[in-house]
Amino acid sequence: MLVIQMAVVSRIPLFGLGYADLVLVTLAAWSLQERVETSWHWAVIAGLLVGWASALPWIVPVIGYLLMVAFARLLVRRIWQAPLLAMFVIVFFGSLIFHLLSALTLQLLGSPILIGDALSVVTLPSLMLNLFLALPLYAIFRDLSVWVYDIEDYE
Repeated sequence: MLVIQMAVVSRIPLFGLGYADLVLVTLAAWSLQERVETSWHWAVIAGLLVGWASALPWIVPVIGYLLMVAFARLLVRRIWQAPLLAMFVIVFFGSLIFHLLSALTLQLLGSPILIGDALSVVTLPSLMLNLFLALPLYAIFRDLSVWVYDIEDYE
């Protein structure tokens, strides 16, 4: 997913600076599946890969993705009757948390970025694109989890 994000999705900005975070939406969709137990592992791996491929310190994507997966797993246990609503909530708050962590880290590292400008110019367009991708990716990963975990049940 990171390669697709870097090669394809990064070429489709919204309002000039907002890009979809395909890895974040994929992790949200995968971690909302009830039978999936590997979402923590994927969050760490994805965070390390995104940290390696971006200018952010590697710990920022790892923490952002782990917080999102923790919230998703909490919602799976609490609100399992409304998975699509949970998907939109996870993508919304996951995007906000990830962008806030990124903006704060860049500001601490000396970048002249203002948090308000980052939220309005980068986060809001990215959030719209992430929410746009949430429904199709949820359907794909729901079918994938049923396929993967049904195979394991027969063995």
